[in-house]
Amino acid sequence: MVDVLAERAAIDAAVSGKTICTLFADAVAKWGDQPALRWKNNGDWETLTWRGYRDQVAAVTLALRSLGFGAGQFGLIMARNVPEHVIADLGIVHAGGAAISVYNTLAPEQLEYVANHSQATVAFVEDEGFLRKFLAIQSSTPNLRHLVLVRGEAPEGVMTWADLLVQGRELAAADPKSFEQSWRAVGPEDTVSLIYTSGTTGPPKGVVYSHNNILWTLESVQRFWEIEPETLVSYLPLAHVAERFTSQFLEARPTMFVGVPRVWEKLMAGLRAGIAAEPDEAKRQMVQGALSASIAAYRLRREDKPVPAEVAAAVERAAPLFTLLRSKVGLDRCTTAITSTAPCRPEVHEFWAGLGMPLYEVWGMSELTGPATVVPMDDHQAPSIGKPMPGVEVRLGEDGELLVRGGNVMVGYYKEPGKTADIIDADGWVHSGDIGELGSNGQFKIVDRKKELIITSAGKNISPANLEALAKSSPIIGQAVAVGDGRNFISVLVVLDPQVAPAWAKARGIEASSMAGLAEHQLVVDEIRRALTEANAHLSRVEQFKRFTILPTEWSPESEELTPTMKLKRRVIHSKYQPQIEAMYATPPGGHAVDPERETG
Repeated sequence: MVDVLAERAAIDAAVSGKTICTLFADAVAKWGDQPALRWKNNGDWETLTWRGYRDQVAAVTLALRSLGFGAGQFGLIMARNVPEHVIADLGIVHAGGAAISVYNTLAPEQLEYVANHSQATVAFVEDEGFLRKFLAIQSSTPNLRHLVLVRGEAPEGVMTWADLLVQGRELAAADPKSFEQSWRAVGPEDTVSLIYTSGTTGPPKGVVYSHNNILWTLESVQRFWEIEPETLVSYLPLAHVAERFTSQFLEARPTMFVGVPRVWEKLMAGLRAGIAAEPDEAKRQMVQGALSASIAAYRLRREDKPVPAEVAAAVERAAPLFTLLRSKVGLDRCTTAITSTAPCRPEVHEFWAGLGMPLYEVWGMSELTGPATVVPMDDHQAPSIGKPMPGVEVRLGEDGELLVRGGNVMVGYYKEPGKTADIIDADGWVHSGDIGELGSNGQFKIVDRKKELIITSAGKNISPANLEALAKSSPIIGQAVAVGDGRNFISVLVVLDPQVAPAWAKARGIEASSMAGLAEHQLVVDEIRRALTEANAHLSRVEQFKRFTILPTEWSPESEELTPTMKLKRRVIHSKYQPQIEAMYATPPGGHAVDPERETG
């Protein structure tokens, strides 16, 4: 039995007195002239060494301090995954303040709320398009005194990134010790960042992280996964905790790829479509056969059953082929593949494991500084969210809710003591809102969200996430949302995949110029019906889909229906598509029947 309290004490001791600033200084001392950041500029790769990184952070730090920015203040950043984003972030932190990366998709009124709630005094914006959002709220955000434009022509009253660096470098040259004096004044319990949760309803809550939160969680992860520093791709929104933790705060930079389930689904769909489109039938069958054999071997190993020698040999021979397939999506060098933020379908796990790259699930939440449970590298299980990280306690509440306690627990919600008390109880346990199960293998599994369970008119509690995962068995289904709360049967809203569905249709001679046209085509309706019928075979009678509606639209992080990390905004969807939902329960019903014969029989 692992002594969690002893683990926690050891982690506490290991990070005592440290901050993000000391971590950054150690990295510069260790890796000085080695590459720290690489990015593409007009098609060419550019590199910034750790020492160059430090010099730019120092310039931003000193320039900010000369503007009156310092301890207790917040700085906003609205930018894509560009080097200036992380440089500005560290500059804010080394000046004694805390950074807030905001989603690029925020509307001006949402931006206004975050700026006023945090009383941010400075904002970094990447381009003129983002700048217009800030200029639109300038009169209603009195604390936001300084705007810095990274790229483009700055209007009067706005400072450019280049000018800020020039000013900071002059200050550094005049007083070479001033940068170190600034960051050494920063303490472990100081606020390092606010992350505003991308909630589905109501104003977002600002999750407060201390330097200690970040370093404690990092130390715990390092003790669980011994990963060597190499390369990490930054592509998820930097306003999200998953990306900020892995690409900004992780000292070791391994050859890993972190993807939300939808990313893994889309990459899988693309590879499958490519294999199916191979004109050489013999080659196509060879690839499909090798992949099927590898998936079969994975299933046997998962169930602790022996893999026949001939199957094992075939899978071993196909290893170069699987590497070639992964190279099609740039993952041939990936040694650590991670899925996070939402449950990943078993079919997706099987596909990537079959390609020799199993997905290791990480579970956590913004309120837990990101991760809390991790699947061990030497004990891959799927679907599973693994075991608690070192020093982290996880248990199930009376209703199955996952409860977590440890040094990764946030400081609290900014200016929201009541809401903080709602999620962190008097004993320090975070109430996650996720319903979990503990398997015989000692690993946890997420069953559903506590507040998202469908309760039918007969009183049956049903997990929409489980139903939706089964519904998406067809590659042309991009999103599926189960409905039926308070109803006498389950229906589903379906959105076609904007990349896969048109290619699928073209291969079958379907001429449709829009997603709306595809949604009405009989072959598409039949394919959705086939997928839902297949799903129903795995469901109890009360859980089975009876009707479906194919929506003539596309959903994306820029639309109302998905968060920036591609999670469903269920309440928004239920409200926006209420007419379509009501139609499926009307008399006569709208949409399509999954089993027309039974419905009319």
